[in-house]
Amino acid sequence: MSSAESGSDRKREIEEEARVFEEEDLKRVQPWQKQITLRGVMASVLIGSIFSVIAMKLNLTTGITPNLNVSAALLAFIFIRGWTKLIHRFGFVSAPFTKQENTMIQTCIVACYSISVGGGFGSYLLGMNKKTYELSGGTTTVGNTPNSIKEPGIGWMTGFLFLVCFIGLFVLIPLRKILIIDYKLTFPSGMATAVLINGFHNRGDKMAKKQVKGFLKSFSFSFLWGFFQWFYTATVECGFSQFPTFGLQAWKQSFYFDFSLTYVGTGMICPHIVNLSLLLGAVLSYGMMWPLLHKLRGDWFPSEIPESSMKSLNGYKVFISIALLLGDGLYNFAKILYITVMNFTTKLSRRKLDPAVDNALSDPRKDEVFMRDTIPLWVAALGYVILALTSVVAIPFIIPELKWYFVVMAYVFAPSLAFCNAYGAGLTDINMSYNYGKVGLFTIAALSGKEHGVVAAMAACGIFKSIVNVSCILMQDFKTGHLTLTSPRAMLLSQAIGTGLGCIVSPLSFFLFYKAFDIGNPDGEFKAPYAIIYRNLAIIGVQGFSALPQHCLQLCYGFFAFAIAVNLVTDVSPRRVGKWMPLPTAMAVPFLIGGYFAIDMCVGSLVVFLWHRFNPSKADLMVPAVASGFICGEGIWSLPASVLALAKVTPPICMKFLPA
Repeated sequence: MSSAESGSDRKREIEEEARVFEEEDLKRVQPWQKQITLRGVMASVLIGSIFSVIAMKLNLTTGITPNLNVSAALLAFIFIRGWTKLIHRFGFVSAPFTKQENTMIQTCIVACYSISVGGGFGSYLLGMNKKTYELSGGTTTVGNTPNSIKEPGIGWMTGFLFLVCFIGLFVLIPLRKILIIDYKLTFPSGMATAVLINGFHNRGDKMAKKQVKGFLKSFSFSFLWGFFQWFYTATVECGFSQFPTFGLQAWKQSFYFDFSLTYVGTGMICPHIVNLSLLLGAVLSYGMMWPLLHKLRGDWFPSEIPESSMKSLNGYKVFISIALLLGDGLYNFAKILYITVMNFTTKLSRRKLDPAVDNALSDPRKDEVFMRDTIPLWVAALGYVILALTSVVAIPFIIPELKWYFVVMAYVFAPSLAFCNAYGAGLTDINMSYNYGKVGLFTIAALSGKEHGVVAAMAACGIFKSIVNVSCILMQDFKTGHLTLTSPRAMLLSQAIGTGLGCIVSPLSFFLFYKAFDIGNPDGEFKAPYAIIYRNLAIIGVQGFSALPQHCLQLCYGFFAFAIAVNLVTDVSPRRVGKWMPLPTAMAVPFLIGGYFAIDMCVGSLVVFLWHRFNPSKADLMVPAVASGFICGEGIWSLPASVLALAKVTPPICMKFLPA
């Protein structure tokens, strides 16, 4: 027999084994009520709360949070497998751990920590407070009135989140069949998570044991390293986090490795181009532009005002960052809208001409499981209407600047925006909810006037962004559930549990940091860069560009055009060229906060690159586990560190470096 014949025989055997396994898998699918378990909910609450704290820390330091879906699925698997083995040792019998339960836990965790990421704690909600008002120029900035301040509060933040996040669960439920089955959108992140979960449950314990061991080692090292570093941080400029790795002159321009395993782990998860874009942004800004602009002090901007003022160097930092974000966002918004419209019309015409083509691409067994547990249309309609009416009454009480008719307008237009965003994310894996939030921000800012426009605009941004974001995450999780044979009812209930948990845990974790640390200090650890960005976006929407320092507008035009040009080159050039084009959104963050965290994340990229170079098979298996351990270990240490700070316990040593 020839090698080609033997190869084809082996392929047929593998396909037959896969078919038999899928048929057995279909027989083992439990009713949706049994897919949600008490131990699963407990695991979701524990891991979701931990991830909320970690995401909050990342949100309030650099504003960059990686996609933790894979980490959530991995930790859910580790937790339940460890739990079942533990109770077996004590002679108890537990129900089998299925991939449907794994999917349910992952969905709940992602829904929970997504509130910390997208709930506005590091952007539009924090942008309402007095400190951000002062950093934005105070009364010297038109539209930035003393009335445009609303200090954070656990009560009103929790109520606001419940109103604007839960309604997102009901927006796209009637369209789930169209998005998942009829149009066969891939939702790449949801598909990748499903592949991972299927792999956990199909490949046995050998792989799981290696990942658990790798996770525990990196978690322990990261936690102990965070604990060790704490002893040397008596004041802000002390400790390993201020180590002048490349010399004191580079340290002054924020170029140093700050020994943060959280960002090393984040860099291991993020694509290489994201980390390199961050480094490029740091070199352009803190390495070149800001030193040059500093020399123009007294010429381009007054020398007597502090650099933190919007009329001084900080104005260039903030508004050039905004220009990069808007240019990148506008281009991708137009691009994805174009892809959505073209793909949508193509699908319609193709279905009219040859409906058999789509059917040939389907997996009828998965489709049948996905549609078996229907979610009635009246549930979606009733849920949306009740929450919308409640919000129209309640939100103006929470934020009086946002009038009831603006809330009505938001809920009228939000469903169509949510569909466009979910469809685009299904094609490209890019969730554009932040851009839809900015659409709401600019619209309401222009309509509200100078007296109350800033707060009203940021609150409206929260409504638009939350509805569009939550509905997109639900569709992404529906894709995961479709591929893991998990009931949509179980997925919806898991998402609701996670959303409710996130609306409670996220404000609490925010206030843990808000009370313990100096949040929003541009010279501190917790810079929260997006807070001042969103406030200044609202100010621009209210009164235009009159507050900008000299020549800042011309620089903004240049960087706005640069962001569009880079995206254009990426899309039209060959892949070997386009893959090296930087990401303007990633470049924008170091313009505000410096290069130290970009160096950390590039170290993470270097670790992954070398690991894949010398041991690719092990790297594919272990990188997610080790990166998750690094992030979680130091993230967990932030809890006792916050408690010690609240208790006014000061570290005993200050390690600081001074010139000779």
